[in-house]
Amino acid sequence: MSARDEILQRVRAGVGKPDFAARRAAAEARLSHPVRGPQPVVGDQLASRFRARAESLSSTVGQVAALADVPAAVAAFLQAGQLGCAAVATDDVAALAWAGAGLDVVARAAVDADPVGISGCFCAIAETGTLMLLSSPRTPATVSLLPETHIALVPVGRIVATMEDAFALLRRESAGTPRAINFISGPSRTGDIEQTIVLGAHGPCRVHLILVEETP
Repeated sequence: MSARDEILQRVRAGVGKPDFAARRAAAEARLSHPVRGPQPVVGDQLASRFRARAESLSSTVGQVAALADVPAAVAAFLQAGQLGCAAVATDDVAALAWAGAGLDVVARAAVDADPVGISGCFCAIAETGTLMLLSSPRTPATVSLLPETHIALVPVGRIVATMEDAFALLRRESAGTPRAINFISGPSRTGDIEQTIVLGAHGPCRVHLILVEETP
């Protein structure tokens, strides 16, 4: 037996409990049937609630009728802000007709020098105006974190009421938990000791959301 195995065996003996199997089964049962605590009343108008909360967090919000309208909406936003026409995108939105709108969009992970990142989202949360993004090889987290401007496409049909609803959706649609789950509530911000809020200190200084009415 190696020294490592001996140490681990001693640790297991020291922390082991005779009712380990029962405690594990109880924990797994609770995880598979989570109990929800008190929740706010969000109402049925999820899109309008999400938009109002997102705008209160300094995000800007646009809306289009269909996915095909997204490239023109992104081009108009970038032109209005004099933000250029180059961007990186996650694979899930890379197939849109970006070039037809005069944009140079490349599907890859972002680096520090990239000015704009365009992504989809797993879902959006009306209660807080928050995006829920899942990391994967097709949806690298850098696209939403490194560029100074993050543009996210939000299908209206993927807006849920609460954080609990977002996790319930994840459990239904995902075989397992991804390596990272990122929640984005407006631009990055920080405050010094005098509580002066500064946007963009640790990530994007602009977050622009495009609500897409069309169901994918």
